[in-house]
Amino acid sequence: MEKKQSTFDKLSAINVNDKVEKKNGSTYLSWAWAWSEVKKICPDASYHMGETEYDEHLGFMCHSTVTIDGESLSMWLPVMDGANKSMKKAQYTYTTRYGEKSVEAATTFDINKTLMRCLVKNLAMFGFAIYIYAGEDLPESETSQATITTAKAAAAPPADNKVALIEGVGDWDKVVKYVTENKSMGIDKLSKSLSVRYKIDAKTKTSLTKIVNKK
Repeated sequence: MEKKQSTFDKLSAINVNDKVEKKNGSTYLSWAWAWSEVKKICPDASYHMGETEYDEHLGFMCHSTVTIDGESLSMWLPVMDGANKSMKKAQYTYTTRYGEKSVEAATTFDINKTLMRCLVKNLAMFGFAIYIYAGEDLPESETSQATITTAKAAAAPPADNKVALIEGVGDWDKVVKYVTENKSMGIDKLSKSLSVRYKIDAKTKTSLTKIVNKK
């Protein structure tokens, strides 16, 4: 009996490269296109925008929840300016080695824009465009197909270019940040996403599991 393809497998296989925009080192994806593509594959998908929280010291934090096939996952995103500095109710300044910089007060436009970006990030929790958040160039299915094509052309299996993920070495801090921000995915989905780029042995997976389970 053929195994039913999961929502994560279906959505993580979509190539979004021709729809992304780059700005100040960050990647942006149109929420309208993203939602349309998800609804085509998962017509029961729905979302809810939670209350936008505000802290005088930290700024605004937007929240969303997406539900697909009976599973609900939540996401959050701070309201930030073009330099990725938190925006607050009033303008403020901060000091850099190049002098004083200012952050404009947040407007309803900034909050609305962040809510829709939060929705796109929320869809990544179900697999959609998650390879971009993981720092990859292609979705897993196409990466695998490219490897197969290369192998056939060379008439020999390709070399394994994955980097061993070792605690405290290389990209470890970056991976810890990614895992911490996406705990709700669970260790299995996180491991699957990370294994596209990294070799993860049992010891390393145990360390990642502890991060996921940390309160």
